[in-house]
Amino acid sequence: MSAVLNRLEVLPQSGWTGAEIVGVDLRDPLPQEHVETIKQAILKWKVVYFRDQFINHAQQIAFGRQFGQVTPGHPYEGDVAPKDYPEIHTVSPQAYEKRYGKNYIRRGSSNGPAWHADVTPLINPPAYSILRAEVVPAYSGDTQFTNVAAAYQGLSEPIRKLIDGLRAEHRFGANYNADRSDERIGDWVRNKPLASIHPVVRVHPESGERVIYVNPSFTRQIVDVSPRESRYLLDLLFDQIQQPEYTDRFRWRPGSVAFWDNRAVLHLAPRDFEHLQFDRVLHRITLVGDVPVGVDGRQSESIAGEPFLAA
Repeated sequence: MSAVLNRLEVLPQSGWTGAEIVGVDLRDPLPQEHVETIKQAILKWKVVYFRDQFINHAQQIAFGRQFGQVTPGHPYEGDVAPKDYPEIHTVSPQAYEKRYGKNYIRRGSSNGPAWHADVTPLINPPAYSILRAEVVPAYSGDTQFTNVAAAYQGLSEPIRKLIDGLRAEHRFGANYNADRSDERIGDWVRNKPLASIHPVVRVHPESGERVIYVNPSFTRQIVDVSPRESRYLLDLLFDQIQQPEYTDRFRWRPGSVAFWDNRAVLHLAPRDFEHLQFDRVLHRITLVGDVPVGVDGRQSESIAGEPFLAA
């Protein structure tokens, strides 16, 4: 079924996650009813996709500003943002080499596949992320998304009650994703640590849904339990968020845009194209987020680092 408003259509892509939106041109300011339709689609499907949107950096930023304040591209990596566009974070093999050096190697993770929400070690992780494709491989390089509100509901009631009151440390450098370069990442982690304690179950500020708010890339440990208990619980939750029924897989084309709720969906960057030497260039912006709140009403606590505010 599709929802139609002024020729704008919302086309669901899987049972829980993802919808394509057609009938909109992101180069132009949107009418307010289209902004509201897109917001409601994201609230329901967690991530929405647009095709054939050949927009530039300035247009991507202007589109994002219709939904919130745009942050700098990354809390650490602003020094490699495109000239005059500090809000842009470029994702490409060349950008990684520029950030991390010629010896950059993407390492494996002890936590399994690197599902994540963007920069959750911040006290106020971004609310939304908007990623557009400039150059993509002829095949491979898809991004996967998983609905962590649905994943929470898929747990048994006793497990939901157990995790509702837990909190966990998120830290930049918690695993391999922050260890791409021994020297530069190590310097960032030592000299500018970034870490927060967030609820394991976050209450979404708009929908009121409870979501699993841990991820293999940045969650270091559950606090106030033993290391062994933490490992068991995190393994259980990491396995739950990866269950196929909660996921959607997005095939990129030039001009594709993905717009997701960073509070209710995790995404998984592809690894299947790295040995093929394909070009893959995408550009991301993020929107200012709020401080997470748990089921008990407690807000997250900052261990190190400043709030991530508008650029």
